[in-house]
Amino acid sequence: MSRFRSLDDIPTAEQLRQELNRRRYKKGFAATLKNTITSLMVTAAAAVLLSVLLLPAVRVTGTSMEPNLSNGQIVLCNKLKTASRGDIIALTYNKKVLLKRVIAVSGDTIDIAEDGTVRLNGAPLEEPYVTANALGECDIEFPYTVKENRWFVMGDSREVSVDSRYSAFGCVPDENILGVVWSRIYPFDQISIFENTNEQE
Repeated sequence: MSRFRSLDDIPTAEQLRQELNRRRYKKGFAATLKNTITSLMVTAAAAVLLSVLLLPAVRVTGTSMEPNLSNGQIVLCNKLKTASRGDIIALTYNKKVLLKRVIAVSGDTIDIAEDGTVRLNGAPLEEPYVTANALGECDIEFPYTVKENRWFVMGDSREVSVDSRYSAFGCVPDENILGVVWSRIYPFDQISIFENTNEQE
């Protein structure tokens, strides 16, 4: 039995052409959508991989880096950069990720007075990032020379920070450094890039 009841039911050539174009467009749109979704998934995967391998994000916990970094803020770390004096680094300690500032590197001799002022290799250390000096939690003997492949770190909030001034914390070994903090990405109204202006020879 014919599916067309009369000649009027038979589609014209123009109708056939329009239907063919519609189906081609639909097929092309589906292919484009599929390619777009695939591209987005690859881009997202690459971004995640980049974040994990090269630029890990770290949430600030505690108040030891105030006033420069506050609890709950999020920063990005550069795993390819070698830390220098004055850099803020992310490090592991007791299975936690902490943020501290590098004060002295291997071979440096550091001396901290009772009032918290710091001398590095015999010269006063300028610390524009510190608002109030304090000796803090300290039980090591000064002057102190940093051993090879170690980093002497302190928090910017010297009175409350537990850091290399305390023997149980000690100097940070190379393998415990996750990366150098280079930008703050949250809160969004405080996005910024950190520049090290305190490197001393």
